Amino acid sequence: MTISPRALAELVRRVAGKKKARDITVLDISKISIIADFFVICSGSSSVNVQAIAGEIVDRVREEFGGLTPRVEGYREGRWVLLDYGDVVIHVFQEEERRFYNLERLWGDAPVVAVSASL
Repeated sequence: MTISPRALAELVRRVAGKKKARDITVLDISKISIIADFFVICSGSSSVNVQAIAGEIVDRVREEFGGLTPRVEGYREGRWVLLDYGDVVIHVFQEEERRFYNLERLWGDAPVVAVSASL
């Protein structure tokens, strides 16, 4: 099964929103980096919320895309969970970590995909 990075990023955005993620940002890094096509960045209100967001993303992607499983970092601590699907990398932060690492500034040359725009 060929999986469109755009479709994956859109699913992740929807799932994160349903789990009460805040400030969901999708960056299109495809033209400025070879590491991925999209970064999805969002925040949770606590370690439990961050873990719930990340867990729901993993479950729903697995269901929708036939068992696709990411590399996962940081789940146990729940402060910054990274889900790496290759072409799409998801960062689920607690607010303090998100402000500290400020990936949106670090990847400031990447266009932000508008919420209302269809990926």
